[in-house]
Amino acid sequence: MNTSGRHHVVVVGGGFGGLQAVNKLARADVDVTLVDRNNYHLFQPLNYQVATGSLSPGEIAVPLRSIFRGAPRVRVVLGEVTGFNLYDREVAVAPVLPETEAYKLRYDTLLVSGGSSYAYFGHEDWRSTALEVKSLDSALQVRGRILQAFEAAEVETDPAAQERWLTFVVVGAGPTGVEMAGQIAELARDTLPAEFRTSDPRAGKVLLIETADRVLTAFPPSLSARAKTALEKLGVTVMLSHTVVGVQSDCVEVRALDGTTTQIPARTFVWAAGVTASTLARELGEAAGTEVDRSGRVTVEPDLTLPGHPEVVAFGDMVRVRDPKSGEGQVLPGLAPVAMQQGRYAAGLVIDRLASRNTPPFRYLDKGTLATIGRAKAVADIRGLRLSGFVAWLTWLVVHLFYLIGFENRLLVLTQWAFSFFTHGRGARLITEAAQTPTRESVESARE
Repeated sequence: MNTSGRHHVVVVGGGFGGLQAVNKLARADVDVTLVDRNNYHLFQPLNYQVATGSLSPGEIAVPLRSIFRGAPRVRVVLGEVTGFNLYDREVAVAPVLPETEAYKLRYDTLLVSGGSSYAYFGHEDWRSTALEVKSLDSALQVRGRILQAFEAAEVETDPAAQERWLTFVVVGAGPTGVEMAGQIAELARDTLPAEFRTSDPRAGKVLLIETADRVLTAFPPSLSARAKTALEKLGVTVMLSHTVVGVQSDCVEVRALDGTTTQIPARTFVWAAGVTASTLARELGEAAGTEVDRSGRVTVEPDLTLPGHPEVVAFGDMVRVRDPKSGEGQVLPGLAPVAMQQGRYAAGLVIDRLASRNTPPFRYLDKGTLATIGRAKAVADIRGLRLSGFVAWLTWLVVHLFYLIGFENRLLVLTQWAFSFFTHGRGARLITEAAQTPTRESVESARE
């Protein structure tokens, strides 16, 4: 309960948008409560490097409490937001810790940045087999499964079974899919060959499956072509204009444009296709009686407020923003810079209101797009300047180091990258219980 008499802002979500909002509000004369189901902020763009053993979790995640330890008016609480009472201005919070009770948080202003997850297009039974790398936990699972596959191939005596273990399927050729495919290929060809005696990791196959006719569709076609060429040089087989129609524990079924289907034997699958908004978007939409789109995004006003509820501001991957001129909802890129700009805008909106100042509609400033493919290989589209190769990779490295939270994290990541670059090594290749490689029985049980 807030007893200070100051304006109380509840912020839901400690991702990029929520973090920027709280950072700005921490310097204002308001009380802030930040709610997140995790006790850390994850630098999600580098999560795939945890999944492939390049980085450890602690190098891209930092405890939320440590970020705000110098902000006495910021309170961090661990919990899962389950609903909104917009009439009474309350947020329902379910506990994530055992033997703790659910509670409600009252607010004067509510900021919600729930993010998104990958969509399995109605095939939720695929989720346990084809893992995504949105969360830190899932990245650790993916890391374990990739490494288990190489270990299983080492002890497998049947050539067909060994080949199946050494086949890796990545679904979706956006930035995450491209980065994952490139990293797995480098792991197999550069890092592991000298460490195995019976099997040859270099015999591994990495398949990148994409429904569209090119990789990285958010980039200009010329950069997409360069990225595809770079992937193929790494040994990745790029399957464009193919759609995944079936996933089992030991194979994936794909359909070509002409309707023909093919079963590809494999044991390791990574899902990076399609996005659906956080369930909080639908909760907000239902509470406010406003629309959500097919991807679950709630439509907000040009100033990011919920229609009919100016005290509620939603932003990030979970919203589409109404254009101030046409009134049509626009979907902005699902990138960290978008959420960060919106988070700062939302905090500024609160501060302006308390000072009785008007705030112009939100406007996204596109600073460019980057994607890394492999060691010293990347593409970049920065305000019309199109880069590829080593220069783009250096640009990508500098930008990601700049946005990492905390000097210690930057130093650790830079050290690891330098080690990997010069030695081709990866020091975080641990198989933990999180791997949970699926069996045919477990997959069939998930379908029932």
